[in-house]
Amino acid sequence: MEYSLKVENLCKAYKNTDFKLDNVTFSIPKGSIMGFVGKNGAGKSTTINSILNIIKKDSGVVKFFGCDMTNDTTSIREDIGVVFDAANFHEELTAKKLEKVLRDIYINWDKELFFSYLEKFKIPSDKKIKTFSRGMTMKLSISIALSHKARLLILDEATAGLDPVVREEILDLFLDFVEDENNSILISSHISSDLEKIADYITVIDDGKIILTESKDTLIYDYGIARMKQKDFDKLQKSEYVSYRQRGLQIDVLISDKISFSKKYPNVILDETSIDEILPLITKGEQTK
Repeated sequence: MEYSLKVENLCKAYKNTDFKLDNVTFSIPKGSIMGFVGKNGAGKSTTINSILNIIKKDSGVVKFFGCDMTNDTTSIREDIGVVFDAANFHEELTAKKLEKVLRDIYINWDKELFFSYLEKFKIPSDKKIKTFSRGMTMKLSISIALSHKARLLILDEATAGLDPVVREEILDLFLDFVEDENNSILISSHISSDLEKIADYITVIDDGKIILTESKDTLIYDYGIARMKQKDFDKLQKSEYVSYRQRGLQIDVLISDKISFSKKYPNVILDETSIDEILPLITKGEQTK
């Protein structure tokens, strides 16, 4: 399998704090979308900044399209489109003036494509960026990322602050983008419904550690949550569940194979699950590993 991005044993520690990235490892196959999730402070932004060399990693290997990115490998940077949760455009510029700057930065810049996105997203080309709403600024950032022929998009809360109609439109754009099997996306988001619509894989980070990487379809269709009392939980083997969480007199148990589990324990309530329900179980619950 070919990968757009491979991260192996990425570590980053800070002085005067206990937080650190601890051997972060995951890979994004070409032609796929990976959702990167975790609570605030879990390490998503630190991971992304370390991957992009915005902050210097302590150790580990990061490869884009099989190559290391250094300060000299400008060709790889051309292939990466980045959208952060806070855009840092000069507020006095208009989108039209910004385009003139960008065409000198990116070798593969597509002026016509950029202005087609401005029209599509109803972004005025002659108004100063300081007058834009957060949603409009995010749409501008996404338009730029899609207009220089990038093969990998790295998106940090790219759909935050957008109304549902525009979000749906952008998600469709992302799906169109990966129809080319040379293209891939890493997207961090707190909007799990967006990830359920477009992601092929989900990677969960908590306290600087990767605690789960799984196919999205496996999580949604194979995983389940068993609801039971303590006496029933005591009968389970650790190999039969992923994690559990006590909720009053009930224990919620995350199961990775709900069909096999329901056959063995037909009297236990077993519910369908979602990313929103899985996250607290594997970040706040007790793990089997």
